[in-house]
Amino acid sequence: MEYKSETKKCQNCKREFVIEQEDFNFYEKIKVPPPTFCPECRFQRRIQFRNERILYKRTCLLCKKNIITIYNPENTLPVYCNECWYGDKWDALKYGKDYDFSRSFFDQLKELWQVVPQLAVNSIQNTNSTYVNFAAQNKNSYLLSGALYNEDCAYGTRILNSKNSLDSYNIDRCTLCYEAIHTLNSYNSSHILNCESVVDAISCRDCKGVTSAIGCVNLCNVNNFVFNQKLSPVAYAEYIKNFNQGSFSFLQQFLEKFKEFSLGFPRRFAQVVQSKNSEGDQIFHSKNVHHSFFVNECEDIKYAIFMKKVKFAMDIYADDESELGYETMSGQNAASYLFDIQPWYSQNIRYSVLVQSSHDLFACIGLRSKQYCILNKQYTKEEYEELVPKIIQHMNDMPYIDKKGRIYKYGEFFPPELSPFCYNETIAQEYFPLTKEEALEQGYKWKDREERNYTIDIKNEDIPNDIKEVKDEITGKVIECEHKGTCNEQCTEAFKIIPDELSFYKRMNLPIPHLCPNCRHYNRLKQRNPLKLWHRKCMKKNCTNEFETSYAPERPEIVYCEKCYQQEVY
Repeated sequence: MEYKSETKKCQNCKREFVIEQEDFNFYEKIKVPPPTFCPECRFQRRIQFRNERILYKRTCLLCKKNIITIYNPENTLPVYCNECWYGDKWDALKYGKDYDFSRSFFDQLKELWQVVPQLAVNSIQNTNSTYVNFAAQNKNSYLLSGALYNEDCAYGTRILNSKNSLDSYNIDRCTLCYEAIHTLNSYNSSHILNCESVVDAISCRDCKGVTSAIGCVNLCNVNNFVFNQKLSPVAYAEYIKNFNQGSFSFLQQFLEKFKEFSLGFPRRFAQVVQSKNSEGDQIFHSKNVHHSFFVNECEDIKYAIFMKKVKFAMDIYADDESELGYETMSGQNAASYLFDIQPWYSQNIRYSVLVQSSHDLFACIGLRSKQYCILNKQYTKEEYEELVPKIIQHMNDMPYIDKKGRIYKYGEFFPPELSPFCYNETIAQEYFPLTKEEALEQGYKWKDREERNYTIDIKNEDIPNDIKEVKDEITGKVIECEHKGTCNEQCTEAFKIIPDELSFYKRMNLPIPHLCPNCRHYNRLKQRNPLKLWHRKCMKKNCTNEFETSYAPERPEIVYCEKCYQQEVY
C-alpha cells in the first residue's frame, strides 16, 4: 500500500504533528495503527514509568530485610529485594488471570500490576554500592543512575567506565572529574562540557586533546591556555598558583565570567559524527537516525534517546543491542518488542513489564524464561496465537478512557494512570518540568515533599567559603541547601558530606557545594540542550547551509554548520 504524509492533531496537547510516509511504512511492518499522540507527548508518557534517581527505604515483602528501592513506602505495590526477586521462592505465574472480555484491557493489566512483586532497584553485580539504580558492576559508588563499570564515583547519571568522579552527567572513561557533562576519556578536570581527552582542565567546553587549560572554548591539541590565550609554562604555572577554585565565591565569579566569554565563540549545530542521513544530537557511527539523541552504532531509528546498537526502532528510550522495537523503554537485547517496559533478552513481547529471557508474551509482568503467556497465565502456542488477535480487537472495541478523556486503543503505550510512580518521581519531571498544580490538571499523580524531622547543623550562609577552611568534622553534619526547598527540582532541603566526598574535594581543591545533590543534578540538566530540533541557517557570514539543531532560534549562541565550524575551529 502506498502511503502519504499526513497531519494529525495530538489527542493530548491538541497540537498538530506530521506522520511521514516512512513512518506509515514502519507501522505497517510491525502491524500497529498510527499514533494519536504527537512524538513529544509519546515521549513524556513513556518516561512517566521510569524512576531513575528517587530512592526510598522499605522492607522486602519476602525476606523482611530493610532495602533501598525506587518505590515509595506509601505505594501498595509488593516489592522484593534483588536477591529474593531473582530467587526461586516465588513464581510470577501464580498471579496469572484469565482474560475478561467484559472489562477494558488496561484495567486488567493494572490489576495484575498491583499484585506481582516488583524489583526493588535495577542493580546487578554492584559492590559496596547500595544507593544505585539502573546500574551494573559498580564498586564503592554512591547515588549513581544509568551507571556501568565505575569505581569510587558518586552523584552522577549516565556514568560509564569511570573512576573517582563526582557530580557528572553522561561521561565515559573519565578519572578525577567533577561537574563534567558529555565528556569522554578525560582526567583531573572540573566544570567541563562537550570535551574529549582533556587533562588538567578547568571550566572548558568543546575542547579536544587539551592539557592544562582554564576557561577555554573550541581548542584542539594544545596546552597551557587561559581564555584561549597561549601562555608559557612559567606564566601558566603562575596563573594556576593564583587560581583558587577551592574558594566558592571565587569559583562562582569565574564560572559566570566564562559563561559570558564562551558566548563569543561559534557552536557546532549538532554532534553528528560519522553518521549518514541522520539528524539530532550526540549521534555517533550510525545510519538513518532521525530526531534522536545520544545514539551510538544504530541504524534506521527515529524518536529515540540513549540508544546503542539498535536497529529498526521508533519511540524508544534507553535501549541496547535490540531490533524492531516501538514505544518501549529500557530494553536490552530484545527483538520484536512493542509497548514494553524493560524487555530484556526477549522477543515477540507486547505490553509487558520487566520480562527476561522470554518470548511470545502479551500483558505480562515479572516473568523470566517463559513463553506463550497472557496476563501471567500459561497457554499453549496454539491457544496463545488464537487469543492474542481477539484481545487486540477487544482493545479497539472497548478502549480504556482515562480521567482526562484520552482514549487508549491497541497501539498506544500504557496510560500514565498505570504508572507506579508519581510524575515528579520520574525523569518526566526532568524533561518536562511541571508544578504540582499543572501535573494534577493534566491527570498525573504527584508526590508531596516529605516532612523533615532533622535539625540543620550548618546554615547555607555558614558553609566555609574555602575548602582549606573545612575540617573533617563537617562529615555527618546536616547542611542546608541553598534552595531551601523553594525550587521545583526535588530539593531535599538539606544534605550531608560523606568522608570520601570530602577527601575528593580536598584532593581536587574544590569548595563544598551549596546545593543538595538533587539541585546540583538539575543544574547540570540546564546545561544540556533540549531534546528538540529547530530548522535554522548557519550564522557564518555568506554561508547558506541549513540544518536541524537543538539550539532554539531565540538563544544567544552563535551556531555554525559543520563545515564552517570545522574551518574556524580546526
